[in-house]
Amino acid sequence: MARRTVRGLAPLLLAAVALTGCSSGSGDSVRTDTKPGGAPSKTEATADASAAKGGTVGGSGSVCKLPVVLDTAQHWTAEAVVAGEPGSDFAELGIQGPVTLACEIDAKPAGHIGFLRVWRGDDKGSTARQALEGFVKADTNPSKITYTQTTVGKLSVTEARYTIHDDLLDESRPNRAFAVATPDGPVVVHLGGLDAAEHKGMLPAFELAKRSVRLG
Repeated sequence: MARRTVRGLAPLLLAAVALTGCSSGSGDSVRTDTKPGGAPSKTEATADASAAKGGTVGGSGSVCKLPVVLDTAQHWTAEAVVAGEPGSDFAELGIQGPVTLACEIDAKPAGHIGFLRVWRGDDKGSTARQALEGFVKADTNPSKITYTQTTVGKLSVTEARYTIHDDLLDESRPNRAFAVATPDGPVVVHLGGLDAAEHKGMLPAFELAKRSVRLG
């Protein structure tokens, strides 16, 4: 079973695919939209069609034990993440808001620099929106935040689109994340990227994961 420790994530943070940042307020307003029936936009539909399924994570025998199952894009590879020692700096890197990093799906074999990261929360009473808001607020200087609500199968899916600003590199990058509530607690799936171009190139994999998510 492939497993990655949180300690191994530190170099990736320094390479600008940051896991977390300081919680920061933003002067930007937050907009909420609802898409009836989860129908994708024309742009999203095109992105979905271009992402060939390569496998799944979260199911029986999966490298990542999750309360959900989702499809992964072709050539992307998944690894479970093991938290560092409680109280250590490395353990803190694996926590963002109300959720803890559980699985990384690596885009490098598919030719991109970045990950889909799957985070889990312990609060069984949390809604998807509550978990996602906590996750986004804990990111690095989040702004231009937009929330949308969709339905995938029997699951209600909340999605956030937002921008983070990295003070160290003095640049802003787009981010996407979606969350679902499960009987075992919320799950957040996040896509960042080294830069805006890498983020755009990996969006089809994010859309594939979102449209395929179901309870495990």
